[in-house]
Amino acid sequence: MSLEQISSNKSFDGQLIKYKFKSAALGGLYAQFNLFLPANALAGTKVPLLTYLSGLTCTEDNAAQKGNFLGPAAKEGIAILFPDTSPRGAGIEGETDSWDFGVGAGFYVNATNPKWAKHYNMLTHVTLELPQVIEAAELPVDLTRQSIFGHSMGGHGALTLYLSSVLSGVKQYRSCSAFAPIANPINCPWGQKAFNGYLQGGIEEAKEKYDATELIKKLGKEPVHVLVDYGTADNFYKNGQLLPENFLKAARDAGYDEVQVRVRSQDGYDHSYYFMSTFGADHVHFHANFLKA
Repeated sequence: MSLEQISSNKSFDGQLIKYKFKSAALGGLYAQFNLFLPANALAGTKVPLLTYLSGLTCTEDNAAQKGNFLGPAAKEGIAILFPDTSPRGAGIEGETDSWDFGVGAGFYVNATNPKWAKHYNMLTHVTLELPQVIEAAELPVDLTRQSIFGHSMGGHGALTLYLSSVLSGVKQYRSCSAFAPIANPINCPWGQKAFNGYLQGGIEEAKEKYDATELIKKLGKEPVHVLVDYGTADNFYKNGQLLPENFLKAARDAGYDEVQVRVRSQDGYDHSYYFMSTFGADHVHFHANFLKA
């Protein structure tokens, strides 16, 4: 799992570094990721890690370049990890046929359908493999202080990986936030397509493992720290792909108040990076409250 550095760009007195390595979780394919290291990390201080999960069709580059996260992270002294959204180059029949399934659309699950199971293991890649690679490379990151956030499909990933971690008792992440997440994917077309493809058990398997609205019902009031933003002019929200109200209702029914689970509707904002970059600093500062505690 040795890392190869591809590029490095100075930003806000830190460095955004692109790496690649051969990924066991992704079936031996090469995987790329970006890691932003703030100035204090470059000076030798181990810093907290905030992992960002991107949405459909994105790579490790989109949010690093357009999300407005690096400046706030530099100010807070936090590293940000930007993984890719799926394996690349598996050559599986049908994996490039549509934009919302296959390449660029891994949905942060571990596939159990044999056709996809060798390569499409983004859950393991994000939660286990990438931290192991970072640790083995002796990069200046403190893996005892991790949080996670994401957008759209990545918002689904952030919520489910966080809630699953709390539910299991591992508590890998201290906090979670999401921009326009697919919050109840078993009840929306994107999620149904992905789960029926990647998972042998389809929607029923997803209901147990990969749906934030279902997972938060199971926590038994275990403390959580969640922030969600979505835009009222988001066409995907209007078309029923996101369903944040379902997540909010489940959280309130489970006894979580606005301090522990805050869901904000942002008037007039859409699904784009214009929306994300507007609230990017809010999200980084939200996580800093827990990562620097």
